[in-house]
Amino acid sequence: MTRKKQLGADVLGVTTEYQGFLSIRRYEIDADRHDGGRQRVVRFIMERGHAVGVLAYDPLKDQVVLINEMRAGVLAAGGAPFADALIAGTVEEHEHPLEAARRETREEAGLELRDARIIHERAYVSPGGSSEYLTLIAGIVTAPEHETFEGNPAEGEDIRTSLLTPRRLMSAIKRGEINDMKTMLAAYWLTANRARLRHEHGATRSVAAGDATAHRGGEGDVQVL
Repeated sequence: MTRKKQLGADVLGVTTEYQGFLSIRRYEIDADRHDGGRQRVVRFIMERGHAVGVLAYDPLKDQVVLINEMRAGVLAAGGAPFADALIAGTVEEHEHPLEAARRETREEAGLELRDARIIHERAYVSPGGSSEYLTLIAGIVTAPEHETFEGNPAEGEDIRTSLLTPRRLMSAIKRGEINDMKTMLAAYWLTANRARLRHEHGATRSVAAGDATAHRGGEGDVQVL
């Protein structure tokens, strides 16, 4: 099989159109064409740095800690603005993604993240119009006994934490109640790695409290590992 040529592109010029919490810049680009030629194109790119998404999992309680807050982008698209999603936030300048993950977990969930590991690097959020990429991180937490109210007041955050077993998380995704892409990706990763995480941290293989009554064995159901 013939290996395809790796195409490339060159930035000819950048102009800032808007500067604020995020930036919008006009890029003039000279790019290869698949037919062997070249073309010049103009693209407007949103830039706001990079971010982390944190899968905060308690293997002993078999629970994932999610956060619920208003999402203006979803509201603008006509969706329900309040929904559960991963802990997440911007990686500050000179900050390692693991450091950002631990900081955001404290700020948004009031918890300490342990044994944090990168499970996916450079997942581009919207590569056609944004330079932002997300580092997906999984770590261990001690989940609280009940939902709490958290957030960084300086950033106007109003957050309620949510506690879901992996089975209930996948069910919420399949029902469309959770449609945040990073949360969906993390949930599938947890489905594949849950048994190993529980074994590493000395958890039993029993079904978590409250999960035993969940539907079992139906078509497409996520089985407890």
